[in-house]
Amino acid sequence: MENLRNKYIEAIAAANDEAALETVRLAALGKKGEVSLKMRELGQMSPEERQVAGPALNELKNEILSAVSAKKEALEDSILNERLKSEWLDVTLPSRERPSGTIHPISQVTEEVISIFAGMDFSVAEGPRIETDWYNFDALNIPSYHPARAEMDTFYMSRSENDDRAPNVLRTHTSPVQIRTMENSGAPVRVICPGGVYRADYDQTHTPMFHQVEGLAIDKSLSMANLKWVLEEFVKAYFEVSDVELRFRASHFPFTEPSAEVDIRCSWDKGQLKVGEGDDWLEILGSGMVHPKVLQAGNIDPNLWQGFAFGMGIDRIAMLKYGVPDLRAFFDSDLRWLRHYGFSALDQPNLHAGLSK
Repeated sequence: MENLRNKYIEAIAAANDEAALETVRLAALGKKGEVSLKMRELGQMSPEERQVAGPALNELKNEILSAVSAKKEALEDSILNERLKSEWLDVTLPSRERPSGTIHPISQVTEEVISIFAGMDFSVAEGPRIETDWYNFDALNIPSYHPARAEMDTFYMSRSENDDRAPNVLRTHTSPVQIRTMENSGAPVRVICPGGVYRADYDQTHTPMFHQVEGLAIDKSLSMANLKWVLEEFVKAYFEVSDVELRFRASHFPFTEPSAEVDIRCSWDKGQLKVGEGDDWLEILGSGMVHPKVLQAGNIDPNLWQGFAFGMGIDRIAMLKYGVPDLRAFFDSDLRWLRHYGFSALDQPNLHAGLSK
């Protein structure tokens, strides 16, 4: 047995790959292996001989198995070491950059607008996108014959055949939120109402769904002068310029009296808008003093209170500030466009660090 032990321990040590090692194992412990044949001879021995040979054979078998296992592990380690010499990784290097999403320009600009008006003590109010005919039109002093109430401009919800109520609409502006705010909060009030609105229009500068922000301020002594100051401060902060010139042009809106369109002095340099300089004028919003009938609809006495309101398209001012040429691209869900015009999640707009980064 000592000869068998020396023979196979040396053969195991000399095996230079797993195939050679398996050959040695089979020669020793296979069905026709030398150690296996010796174990079969135990049946031909006397009990006394088996008591001596049996344990010795089992010990030999276990020693050979242990040697095979240790050699196999050594061969695997050797193979791994050879691979590591040619295949290595510097774990101190930074990891591969993973693709990350971006903040949509509409969401970013909405946060910019909220940040600016929050600095002027305006709070934010929201309301339903599906509105009643009364909140969307009647409460805002929009008569039944007004073109905005035609089906070619407004999306109406269907009613059942026997339902005679006026159909609900997809709100055409966020002004209904102003009525709801007046009903719930009364006066005085200072609020902005951002959100999505819907109109039946589609071209390079119009889409069936877009975003507006409207502002409302009501107190006992507010005037157009207060409105002008608020809008000047907003334009300077939003476009990040130190000075701006606004031009108020008389206009007509059913829900304000007097009403005015507001233009900003600007210039265009190779398609880039520059605010506060130049000889051009650009319309950016509509505004005016809240109509007494609108105050009454909001359960506010127009003999005691007065205020101003304004509204602008979030999509439009986003296009002006960030140079987006086509409004429809905001809603195309094109990842390439979003990566180009989108914002990092860490670019939180605020007045102290700057709105855009």
